[in-house]
Amino acid sequence: MSTIAQEFSKGLLKENPTFRLLLGMCPTLAVSISAINGLGMGVSALFVLLCSNIVIAALRNLIPSKVRIPAYILIIATFVTIVDMVLNAFTPDLHKALGIFIPLIVVNCIILGRAEAFARKNNIVRSIIDALGMGIGFTLALTILGIIRELFGKGSIFGFGVMGTAFEPMGILATAPGAFITLGIMLGFVNFMFKRLRIE
Repeated sequence: MSTIAQEFSKGLLKENPTFRLLLGMCPTLAVSISAINGLGMGVSALFVLLCSNIVIAALRNLIPSKVRIPAYILIIATFVTIVDMVLNAFTPDLHKALGIFIPLIVVNCIILGRAEAFARKNNIVRSIIDALGMGIGFTLALTILGIIRELFGKGSIFGFGVMGTAFEPMGILATAPGAFITLGIMLGFVNFMFKRLRIE
């Protein structure tokens, strides 16, 4: 049985949902146009993952096996609705920027996958640790991609200009192809570093 530290760190490094498992690619590519969008989507997914893992782990012995997937989706959808309403109330600009990708958290394979593969088999504490590791790993990945695309595509980070007036933005990074290019470069870099450091 893995330790709490190993359980937490796997989502950050060797099982990072974005850079290692290639899960949740739709929101990753779509919303990482800026650092704030990446961070907002990551934190939203983290909240849903954490809350749903807790509830599913607590009810794992009560949910009949035949209806567990519909039950998981109902639980996840409840927390997604909360996130959607909170973002709309307190950060309407971010809510508008993330758009349809907030309700699509319901079918995000990271969240449903952790419910099926981990939360239904483990206690609440271990499920919390797993959700934090995976959620923070996903948030970091989206934020890093957002920072890179915003920095070189607009010359700013979190909306603050940092490259000066002489900087010529690479407009392609603000487009859909730019998302694929940035992700491809990051995947290559991460794989290179894992091989260099011999991380399995």
